[in-house]
Amino acid sequence: MTELFETVRYTADVVVTTTNGHVLLIERDWEPFKGQWALPGGHVDPGETSRAAAARELAEEAGVYAAPEELTQIGAFDEPGRDPRGRYVTVAYQLTVIPGTIIEAGDDATNAQWWPLSDLPALAFDHADIISAAVASSST
Repeated sequence: MTELFETVRYTADVVVTTTNGHVLLIERDWEPFKGQWALPGGHVDPGETSRAAAARELAEEAGVYAAPEELTQIGAFDEPGRDPRGRYVTVAYQLTVIPGTIIEAGDDATNAQWWPLSDLPALAFDHADIISAAVASSST
């Protein structure tokens, strides 16, 4: 018997790039994908917009503070199977900062680092696709 409804979890992710071609990644401190690199992001809290959640998660996980209105929406990513924990739908945002912007790993991250867009490590979830969409949208 097929289920008529599935539980959907709502998240937000942020692609932070520098004007000289780097992207901010965090090293995950929890499963799934513990120890792997990913975009800053997380669950949208009750009563919160995805944009506000993206700004909050960016501050919590990487120490980068941006007003929600500074984030540009890239799109929604809802491919079934994008998260091994179940059905997750994320709204992704983009922020451009200057080189040398200070980052500091925080909540849920063991490390935060700037990576050249041309030499990214293996990424958790579908974050490589989200970064590609952000780069494509910022070049148009």
